[in-house]
Amino acid sequence: MKSFCKIVLAAAILYFLPISGMAQKAGSTQYKCLVQMTNYTGQGAYIVVSLIDPKGNYEKTLRVMGPDKKWYNTLVSWDKFRKKKPADVDAVTGPSVTGGDRSVTVLDIENTKINAGYKLRFETAVEDQKYHEKDVEIPVTTEGLASKVDGSGYIRYVRLAQNN
Repeated sequence: MKSFCKIVLAAAILYFLPISGMAQKAGSTQYKCLVQMTNYTGQGAYIVVSLIDPKGNYEKTLRVMGPDKKWYNTLVSWDKFRKKKPADVDAVTGPSVTGGDRSVTVLDIENTKINAGYKLRFETAVEDQKYHEKDVEIPVTTEGLASKVDGSGYIRYVRLAQNN
């Protein structure tokens, strides 16, 4: 009887193993995202992290750092996308980040987007100061998602690591 149970259990595992592997592949992975700001002066920066498709178009908003919707229009390119393709961003919204500070958030990235030509774009704006459409862009590759990338505006650098 014990042998029969072991055989049935082994058969069940072998039968369902491919299904669980496919489910993981079709799922998503979480990445810790550290944003370290430069020592600029002024108000807190509004930062949007977007998933950009291989053709350079916005596909999805992953994170909004800045709680007041009235300032979303200062993130010019993203705001155009947001108005054309409205989505509830409340679930991915948090506080803005001031000069010299850092923010740690978690980004949820679909596994099908990795190594498929996508990028993460970090767009920044500070009240009465310059807007940076591409403060940081990171390729959504195995290497890119485990890297530290320098910014060109208010962001000093972004570091990503898989959230275990």
